[in-house]
Amino acid sequence: MNIKTVFLVLIVALSSCSKEAHEVADTIYINGNIITIDDNNPAAEAVATKGGLIRSVGSNKDIRKLKGQKTKVIDLQGKTLVPGFIDAHSHFAGVGTQSIVANLLPAPDGPVNTIADLQNELREFIKHSSIAKDYKVVIGFNYDDSQLKEKRHPNRHDLDAVTTELPVVVMHQSGHLGAYNTKALELMGINSETQDPTGGVIERESDGKTPSGVMQENAHFMIFFKMIPEFTPEDLVKLYKAGEHSYISNGFTTVQEGKTDLATLNALPVIAERIGFDVDIISYPDLKALKDNPILHSSLMSKNYQNRFRIGGVKLTFDGSPQGKTAWFTKPYLKAPVGQTEDYSGYPAFDGNEAYQLMQLAYKNHWQLLVHTNGDAAIDQLIKLVEKANDEGNLSDHRTVMIHGQFTRKDQVERLKKLGIFPALYPMHTFYWGDWHKDSVAGPERAKNISPTGWFLKNNVHFTIHSDAPVTFPNSMRILDSAVNRVTRSGQILGKEHQLSPLNALKAITIWGAYQHFEEHMKGSIEVGKQADFVVLDSNPLKIPRVKIKDIKVLKTINDDKTIFSSEL
Repeated sequence: MNIKTVFLVLIVALSSCSKEAHEVADTIYINGNIITIDDNNPAAEAVATKGGLIRSVGSNKDIRKLKGQKTKVIDLQGKTLVPGFIDAHSHFAGVGTQSIVANLLPAPDGPVNTIADLQNELREFIKHSSIAKDYKVVIGFNYDDSQLKEKRHPNRHDLDAVTTELPVVVMHQSGHLGAYNTKALELMGINSETQDPTGGVIERESDGKTPSGVMQENAHFMIFFKMIPEFTPEDLVKLYKAGEHSYISNGFTTVQEGKTDLATLNALPVIAERIGFDVDIISYPDLKALKDNPILHSSLMSKNYQNRFRIGGVKLTFDGSPQGKTAWFTKPYLKAPVGQTEDYSGYPAFDGNEAYQLMQLAYKNHWQLLVHTNGDAAIDQLIKLVEKANDEGNLSDHRTVMIHGQFTRKDQVERLKKLGIFPALYPMHTFYWGDWHKDSVAGPERAKNISPTGWFLKNNVHFTIHSDAPVTFPNSMRILDSAVNRVTRSGQILGKEHQLSPLNALKAITIWGAYQHFEEHMKGSIEVGKQADFVVLDSNPLKIPRVKIKDIKVLKTINDDKTIFSSEL
């Protein structure tokens, strides 16, 4: 063989090696029932990845061609593969805190169905929790007066019966109210002379002066975060990692931190850099609290992640909770809460002028804006202020997000669409509080149209569905079940016209969630070039009976082609 021939052979060999290195996949997933959420290619048997991205989607035969000596082969054994789930509104840090405080949830998620149950859980917390021992405070999350046998909030006397030596705070499941014992009120300087803050109420005893211990909205917010201990860095890491596990065990690969305070905003990127997270975390700081803080102008405010963390925009809250009867309606509540007149319809968080100034701050800086609105009056306020901002300047592709939109009226849907306001809806209320909304909050007609997904679909408006964790656990199958079936605790269907198809429910927790966060080019569907974010399920939600969706199990969660949660296939 002459030198020229040897040279040609070497070129061919090197070329072949280069081609093989380029074509060979890092991982192939075969023998699957793949729901791609790609309308152009809705189903497949197998998928290949390279460098954390999707390399190819197709048949077992085609994908096997990309197998090399080092390719990892995952046999799905007929199980279902879908894109990684996106929790379009939740509170990542709060889920971490939820993991270490007393669980005051009612059935089926917790043990507290009476005030006596609540007291027992707090006593057990004092006995066994290092939080009570090390930080000298008693914290419980997620009691629900609508599910308690007594149908009322615990008051300071109920909590004093647990302890008078330690401060006690228990947060309502909505997150918008809290109850405090006498010790906590004293430490926070709350007494009969304390005035109600704007956008909040200090509930009083029969004398009309003495605080009962129950605090609503801004009255609750102004002291609740002061009650949360300043955890050590080691405890913070444990807390956040415990919360992260709740998400990944439910198939979430992208999670929202939906109203971030400054302390959390300072901690999360540091932990992301030093320890690392397995999920992608998008933070939306509380704009009212931070205003024009320099951190909002830092490199963290970006559409690109740094160590799986980024600031995606900012958050405002226009009203409260319908189940807590603090949401702002145009018509009165069916049954007014204790101490209110029959014409009570809730109240705004702050006036329109202050709200508009903050919105303008966000728009001027091109920060995506999330606005919590539950009642239709709060939604009216949002529409009015976005219309005003639009008239005064170009809001091109601002994707302002209406968070919850529980009591959106039919006449508001078209106006929201025209303004480009994106709905992040909360159908889980159909199960958790549907009966309460029907019988006590709003009456049958308004209740059947909570989170009116059917109206939005008829107007060709996409939306997302979410957990709002830690209001509930980040249970992805309960999210899908509530959106598809809309069945209440008592077994009634609430708003049949708003029942989603299982496919649209999956889109609302994947590709539409990616769009909400300006990530549709990289997430939300199983398409070539997108991140290899997957969830393996033990059943196909498109083929099993709808009532069985809530029982589907998450077997694997995969982010960027890395398995971050696994149970046995």
